[in-house]
Parts: sequence; C-alpha cells; structure tokens
Amino acid sequence: MMRAGVIGLGDMGSGLAKNLLKAGFETTGIDMKPERMAAFVEMGGRAAVDVADVGANADAVFVMVMNGDQVKSVLFGEGGLLAHMPKGGAVILSATIKPVEAEEIGAAMADSGIHLIDTPVSGGFPGAQGGTLTMMAAGVDEVLDTYAPVMEAVSATIWCVGTEAGQGQTVKACLQSLLGAMFSATFEASVLAAKAGINGEVFHNVVANSSGGCGITAGSLEKIIDRQFEGTGSHIATMHKDLTISMGLGEQLGVPLHTASAAMQIFHAGKTRYPDGDNWVCTRVIEEIVGAELHRDGAKNTR
Repeated sequence: MMRAGVIGLGDMGSGLAKNLLKAGFETTGIDMKPERMAAFVEMGGRAAVDVADVGANADAVFVMVMNGDQVKSVLFGEGGLLAHMPKGGAVILSATIKPVEAEEIGAAMADSGIHLIDTPVSGGFPGAQGGTLTMMAAGVDEVLDTYAPVMEAVSATIWCVGTEAGQGQTVKACLQSLLGAMFSATFEASVLAAKAGINGEVFHNVVANSSGGCGITAGSLEKIIDRQFEGTGSHIATMHKDLTISMGLGEQLGVPLHTASAAMQIFHAGKTRYPDGDNWVCTRVIEEIVGAELHRDGAKNTR
C-alpha cells in the first residue's frame, strides 16, 4: 500500500493524519510542537526526526503548514522533501498559500521527478477531523488518479480545478473572499440581535432553518451564543491570512473586492484585539462597541 506523510500536525494536519491512519495508510509525520507529535504517535503514526525522514518514508506527502515560505523551506534544500522522496512520489500541497507562490513552487519542481498536486482544502477543523474536506485539486489526470486513494482518505469531495500549479490556490482565494464576507455578516447580525434584545437560541434556530442557514452562519452563531471564542480549531490567524491572499489576488487582477475588504478589516480588528481567539472572536470587538452580547439564554447588556 502507498505510504503517506504529513508535515504540520496542527488542527488541520492532525485530522489528515488521523484519517490516513484510519484508512490503513502507514503514515509518517512531523511537527514543531512535541505535544502534537505525542498525539500523533498515540493515534498510531510514525514520528519522523526531520523533514528528510518524512520524505524517505512516504510516497505522498501532505504539506499543511501556514504560508508559502514554510512550504518552500519544507521542499527545497539538502534536508528538504524533494531530495529524499522516491522519484514518482507526490507532494500534496494542502496548505493555503498565494497562487503566485504555488506557481513558483511548481516551476521549481518541474525537473525534480516529484509530482505536485496543488490542492488547498475547505471544511475547517470539523472537515479535517471528520475526513470530509473539500479539495480543490490542480494536477494532471494521471497523477490525480494515482494519488486519489490518499486524497479520498481525507476528503469527501475532490474537485479537479485545473492542471497547473496555482490554479487550486486561485480557486481557494476566490472562495475565501466569499466565506470571509459570510463570517463577517454573521458576526454583525449576532450583535444586532443582541442589542435588540433577541434570545440567542431563538436567533440561531431561525437562521439555521432559513435561507440564510449554512455551515458558516449556523456554526458561527452556535459558537457565539455559547461564548466559545477559543480552542474550537478555527484560529483567527488562518482566516486572516487567507483573506490577505484574497485581497492580494484582487489587487493583482484589478478586481474591486468591496465586501471582502470590509471582512478583512473585521478580521484584522479581531486578530489585533484577541490574537489567541478563533474566527468568531471578531464578534466580541463589535459587542464591546455597542455594549451587548448574544448568549444562548438571551441577550445581555454589558453597560
């Protein structure tokens, strides 16, 4: 059976590893944090001593780090993946980075003998842990077919969005501009309901069962009314970074992103005020301005 590797065992990468192991793939992984490595070993994974060790023991390696510089650091150099993976193997770029960075990586890998599948994911922490992520995969058909088994182990839906590196990241950037706006509108609506004295559970139930209900709106509202602003697996730094990528793509292409720009500022405020919080912590910034909070058992004035 194909051997798998995971670089980055955080909220998302740990879910990838868990579902690869569940599907029966021998999985080698590495992370900078010892507690993540310990959890990975406990679930049955093989702990690598370094990135080269991952490459030497995997045919397909998921790279789930934070940004493009980290991806390049993982891939290139004497201790990088490309120098140690078996020829014909594949790097599965599941991290979200700038499209231009993925293009650069694809060009740099062209003569390496290692395939690149540019496939950022959507579904967040629940999707990663549940193996139900949506993948936006860019790669040639034969490579996608060869490595479909490991991708299917972590994803419920795989969309082929192109053949060139950068196309997966481009689709993800467009998607995040939409999701950022949906998040931000939900945060504002919750505070509007709080200031108006609406019961939090009532508002959540109405939204969840209306035309405005979806995983973003209903899930965010549930976290807000239960005051769960940290430790839910959706750290604000990730969405903030993704929106920065979306805005950069809009600037590059000359596309005005008015709504995404507003979302970017809301997330910027949330990240600045509560750097350890999750996405919905942005709501607290707006609540502090108006002096009202939305709780499951009702709205509460804080002034």
